[in-house]
Amino acid sequence: MPRDIQLAEKIRLLRHFWRQERRPPTYAEMLDLFGYKSKNAVFGLLAKLEEAGYVSKDTNGRIALLPRITGTVRILGSIAAGFPTQEEQQEADAITLDEYLVKNPDNTFMLTVRGDSMIDAGILPGDIVLVEKGPRPGQNDIVVARVDDEWTLKYYVRDAAGVRLEPANPKYKFIRPKHSLEIGGIVRAVIRKY
Repeated sequence: MPRDIQLAEKIRLLRHFWRQERRPPTYAEMLDLFGYKSKNAVFGLLAKLEEAGYVSKDTNGRIALLPRITGTVRILGSIAAGFPTQEEQQEADAITLDEYLVKNPDNTFMLTVRGDSMIDAGILPGDIVLVEKGPRPGQNDIVVARVDDEWTLKYYVRDAAGVRLEPANPKYKFIRPKHSLEIGGIVRAVIRKY
């Protein structure tokens, strides 16, 4: 019976290696990475990944991880958001959106926003927020919080009376915990598709 190669898991491992090392793994490193005992197993996996468009090989057999794994997007320059300028497109670096937006991938998760209580902070219904769990919130950080057993997205404010969660929409009042408050994480980025 052929061995199940669990392609999705192998792709996840390659992405993780890329994020840590910023280079593709060597064949020897792939033996350890995938738990294989022979280089033939690595060659077979790479053939499947190449066929699926995740890696490419040069004439010497060296592999390159393609953007489907690295998530790399080219930066072409800058653009004026005020007065128009005569800037021309010039190719600069390439970065991954993960690299730009996510500092701590193991402690970061995403949530889709429902409701309009944070619209004045530029967070609209349907947006996706990247949330980092772990760090302690500072004054006016936007947090995901569980207040009296209900989750919400608000500004974290500490005052003389304790902690209150402030909306960014005048239609709503602030929330002060009556029984319990748990901070799920701090919002680090907002993603919106047009």
